[in-house]
Amino acid sequence: MENRIKEQQLDLFADRTSCQRWWSNQFRLLLSSLAYILLETIRRLALQGTELAQAYVSTLRLKLIKIGAVILRNTRRIRFLLASRSPYQKLFFQAAARLTSG
Repeated sequence: MENRIKEQQLDLFADRTSCQRWWSNQFRLLLSSLAYILLETIRRLALQGTELAQAYVSTLRLKLIKIGAVILRNTRRIRFLLASRSPYQKLFFQAAARLTSG
């Protein structure tokens, strides 16, 4: 449990409560908690049996989420143009497929 709290504080910036207003700090902690829950769910469901199944949140952020992309939006759809060369591209698409399949 302590390791999870430390991960959330260090890797998802839950310790940054520097605003003067209480609601702003609470909202920042809420977003950090939601981000941790999302990454934990991705780790549990989409990355099961892969090399990143036991990875720290900071590793998941660096290897899967912080990928160069261009977002194009028109009236009917939103397109994400991901970088064509990424060392974890295959794992990214495998995780996305697992999450969309149900």
